[in-house]
Amino acid sequence: MTDYPTKEISGSGAGVAGLLKAALPSIPGVNALPGVAKASVSSYAGLTYTRPPVTINAAHVKAYSDVCGFPVKDEVPLPYPHMLAFALHMGIMLDPRFPYPAIGTVHLANSITRHRAIRVGETLEVSASVAPPYAHAKGALLEFVTTVTADGDTVWESTSSYLRRGKAPQDAAPAPEGPAFNDVAPGTIPWKLPADLGRRYAAVSGDHNPIHLYPLTAKALGFPRQIAHGMWSKARCIAAIENRLPDAVRVDVQFRNPILLPGTVAFSKAESDGRIDFTLTGAKSGKTHLLGQSVWL
Repeated sequence: MTDYPTKEISGSGAGVAGLLKAALPSIPGVNALPGVAKASVSSYAGLTYTRPPVTINAAHVKAYSDVCGFPVKDEVPLPYPHMLAFALHMGIMLDPRFPYPAIGTVHLANSITRHRAIRVGETLEVSASVAPPYAHAKGALLEFVTTVTADGDTVWESTSSYLRRGKAPQDAAPAPEGPAFNDVAPGTIPWKLPADLGRRYAAVSGDHNPIHLYPLTAKALGFPRQIAHGMWSKARCIAAIENRLPDAVRVDVQFRNPILLPGTVAFSKAESDGRIDFTLTGAKSGKTHLLGQSVWL
């Protein structure tokens, strides 16, 4: 992806101005205006965004840990570097060269590979790239690849897979096959999730997507009420097993069904040699919200 145009940005999230900008390409008429109109899919060759080196802030790590259920330690929680990359993902989605609106893009899956533990206070370089879309049965699949390095060594990587419903470009390659998840019994450990969970996670992540904030803003986008962030649900599951994980590990999840807030979900895990499989289901409905696996490297 190094041949793609590269842009450096700073900041931690979209903010109100970013959210308004994200919504404009979805409004008929407005989406054709200069500065709002998106590039055509046929001309899209991919984008790479970077940020200046960032030193991990202990207060922010603590705020993230408190929201996601991690203990406070000298090492950052396994999924925490996603916080350093979110602004890059949003920057790409808001870029006029990116052919799809940010609003309405569905987060399907996420894979994180941690090569070693990362300590609070370390200075890291972060970049994110996205290639042209793949063909998916329900539309176009885009893979956002994040790389975190320290002193030139890759210490953390992730791939976030997003779906844009509709038709994929005719010349798009088939979407790569994701991991095969093992069956896990429905959740047995209940977690009660408050109505303000989306707002609390937004405050630390910078992800103020209106589907996560209030019933009114979520209903405007087709949900009965606000839903939990997918990356919060992954982080909360990792928090439940992190003390069992080695430093070098890959954690994959699929997001199956949204979690309505407030609500109660149930967590379950199954341990075997070199891996832990886990799931998050509805406490009453048994509906699968998330499937996950952690694999030792």
